[in-house]
Amino acid sequence: MSKTISFWTTALCLLAPFSVSAQSATNLTALRGLAPVSALAGTEEGRAALTANLRVTGEIQSGVAKPPLLLDPDAQRQLALRDAFITDGNAAELADGLGSRLGELYQTRARYTDHATFTNVAPSVADLIGYTNNVAKSDSNAGKYFFANATTNGKTPVSDAARAILAERGGTVDVFGKAYGRPAGAQGADAYGNSRPFQTLPQLFVYRGGDYFGRASHSLDWLRGPGQNLTDSPSYPSGHTTYGYTESLILAILVPERYQQMVARAAEYGTNRIVVGAHYAMDVLGGRAVALHAVAHLLANDPAYVGQVRQNPAVVNEMNRATDAAVAVTDYRAALAAARSDLGAFLRDGCGESIAACAATDTGRFRDPAANEALYAATQTYGLPVVHRQTANAIEDVEKLAPEAGHLLTAAFPSLSLKEANAILTETQGPGGGFLNDGSAFGVYVRLNLYAAAGKAAALAAEKQARHPPAR
Repeated sequence: MSKTISFWTTALCLLAPFSVSAQSATNLTALRGLAPVSALAGTEEGRAALTANLRVTGEIQSGVAKPPLLLDPDAQRQLALRDAFITDGNAAELADGLGSRLGELYQTRARYTDHATFTNVAPSVADLIGYTNNVAKSDSNAGKYFFANATTNGKTPVSDAARAILAERGGTVDVFGKAYGRPAGAQGADAYGNSRPFQTLPQLFVYRGGDYFGRASHSLDWLRGPGQNLTDSPSYPSGHTTYGYTESLILAILVPERYQQMVARAAEYGTNRIVVGAHYAMDVLGGRAVALHAVAHLLANDPAYVGQVRQNPAVVNEMNRATDAAVAVTDYRAALAAARSDLGAFLRDGCGESIAACAATDTGRFRDPAANEALYAATQTYGLPVVHRQTANAIEDVEKLAPEAGHLLTAAFPSLSLKEANAILTETQGPGGGFLNDGSAFGVYVRLNLYAAAGKAAALAAEKQARHPPAR
């Protein structure tokens, strides 16, 4: 598991891991994109959205609302309990989106046996997962305390550049805590701000079940401890959702035959953060936007996103133990190609036939395309109201606003040009005017409907192949 790849530079215990005490350039970009939440209390539309955010969250969490999920409510709650443990070393928990055959192959090889001990399919896949997840996670984590009390960790003030982001918008901190009667430090509230739903909802549905490891657990174990203590961990944005979309996208791109199912798995994973009581709908939408934005910039080999030193949980030693490794990737597309080659060989060898044939044989919960589509569509906005009227009925040109977004499709369907991919993303984009969709380049990411876009991308790629079959 310690194979060295030429385009990676690795330093074990020699390079300091990324520090949360300052905001990087990519962090500032993400904070600026997420910042519309800070000004919601200042407008009638924003206040209506905040009210709806708590209501929608409570309805999903309690089971009163029945969004088009792929499992019955009890089974969904059990999955949410298992999803609470983040398998960021190998994406094992998410890999069931690959289908009953491919998913089983992946999860048999890549799994956690305890919180620190895990395996991977191949070193190239581990490196890609580790670097991508940590870049996206850094952007997501930068928002936690920033939007709670303008600090990096609850106590250390953010940089002047970060503070200016709030000032530019006339924004304020602790928006959720103040709106929902649990301001920072109040009894039962998060000490730093932006208390979570399990602290603000008038009623919380709690339940027992098994965790990722199959051990007896309880939903409160992953809210108040000992599984994970979130009582003083600010809510916005959802780090779990950032992880879920980031790693689901990696698997979708590496196995494009399952692209739609993998992004449906990401949507399910984000919703499960609401189901368990850890996050609001707005948190999930923010986490999704961060993930899509970061992955697109990585795929574009944006210099601001590649070449960073990141502590990598997916680097393991010969005993399959996580090390304190730090890693930097300088050519993301080359890293992606290596991972695709190794994962493809692993899956083909395990299937005994083509990946396409194995992908088509699915008896799992993602076997119904109509159900997958309905799930993804429902999570586009969670029914939250319009805040930005100027984008509500407008078609935003993805190529002009966020041209790198097209790489989310071209990386999986390389016969498409970037222009074609961005045209598909524009054509299939979801509802506009949401709390983050303010007309900015970042704001357009929350509108992307990758499920619908992948369907059109796959069809166009197949049409091109039919017109120009590969030479024999």
